[in-house]
Amino acid sequence: MGLPYTNAMRTSTRVHRLAALVASLAVVGACASPGGPATFVVAPTGSASAASAPASIAPSPSAAASSSSAAPPASASSAPSGTGSLDLAAVHLALAPVATGLASPVFVTSAHDGSGRLFVLEQAGTVRVIASGQLSATPYLDLTSRIASGGERGLLGLAFAPGFGANEPRLYVHYSNLDGDTTIAELRATPGASTVDPATLRILLTEKQPYPNHNGGWIGFDASGRLLIGLGDGGSGGDPENRASNLATILGKMLRIDVLAGPADGRQYAIPVDNPFLTTAGARPEILDFGLRNPYRDSVDPVTGTLWIGDVGQSAWEEVDRAPANAVGLDFGWRRWEGRHCYNPSSGCDPAAVTMPVAEYGHDQGCAIVGGVVYRGAAIPALDGAYLFGDYCSGTLWAIDAAGGDLALVRLLATGLSISSIGTDDAGEVYLTDLKGTLAQLVPAG
Repeated sequence: MGLPYTNAMRTSTRVHRLAALVASLAVVGACASPGGPATFVVAPTGSASAASAPASIAPSPSAAASSSSAAPPASASSAPSGTGSLDLAAVHLALAPVATGLASPVFVTSAHDGSGRLFVLEQAGTVRVIASGQLSATPYLDLTSRIASGGERGLLGLAFAPGFGANEPRLYVHYSNLDGDTTIAELRATPGASTVDPATLRILLTEKQPYPNHNGGWIGFDASGRLLIGLGDGGSGGDPENRASNLATILGKMLRIDVLAGPADGRQYAIPVDNPFLTTAGARPEILDFGLRNPYRDSVDPVTGTLWIGDVGQSAWEEVDRAPANAVGLDFGWRRWEGRHCYNPSSGCDPAAVTMPVAEYGHDQGCAIVGGVVYRGAAIPALDGAYLFGDYCSGTLWAIDAAGGDLALVRLLATGLSISSIGTDDAGEVYLTDLKGTLAQLVPAG
């Protein structure tokens, strides 16, 4: 029935909702219906309805730290669409089933190679490919023998090198190795082959994880071709060793490294010369930004280059962080701040030099944010320029006008899914993975 999930674990961290991604893999995976019809609950735009998390992984109350608000945040119950040009309250959406029978899918992406293929990560260590609407029975990549899967561990991230194809065969993965430690590795695809040989794997970076939770998981390339890596604070609850603010460790950070330039200075990658802490004594030069709790799912807007981060909260608040394309060295505030509210200390925390979230929502609306993408597809023109994100427990899909001044949240859809990721295809259309075993595409209603 999956790994034990105790009250102490629930109290210690809020992303154990996402820990239940794998803490109940056996339960949820068994509940998926391979080949059966997918059922999606679609609520009209603006509806306050929300789906419940599956009983086996439903959140339980945690010991919330005292919090005080520093500024009026964007609210999940807000109806306005902000001061941008988007009228998000007028958008009506639905979900179209794409694939069923997946084993605890946690991420969906494309290679941006014009093939139209979708790649879905199954947390135990396989990458499945969907081509022409068909799920291949043979995994594109199988790393299960190298991966520890359980709790929040497993195969967590995948990114294809810019220009991936016949002349650029490299792809990158983020996973938990057999010791439970974070591993970033490179593999090489053979042109024309339908699978990737695990023997091509080359480890680029490993980081010991002091606790089994808060591993982050996302990797992706920025507009200049550097690899970004989102890492959690090392786990437990409340960041007990204050790693997110400690520049001597890469935990609780967004990293930026140059994997395309090859090994340099004794590392399996190069450090970009404009990384903000390259010359700071005692600091890890890979760090781009810091003060993150668990940036599980993030993305780069392909039009503006803006980095969007969904940082999972502790006891009360989930947050959306934003870093403009040229911004470096940002402090997102954890563990002093949870959202726009004091966490440790519980009052009187100093907002100076902290980059506050552009939006947040409380645990009356969900329990674990799943960062998404800025919509740049063609099928839903009214969404162009909207940042979409969801919540794993409530199944709610929200949007904010990425160009707006007042980034009020608009509730787009009560999906009925246990949302584990939001990604795009080659054309920028949006897909959601459901931990229960399905993949769905976001489409216009009607």
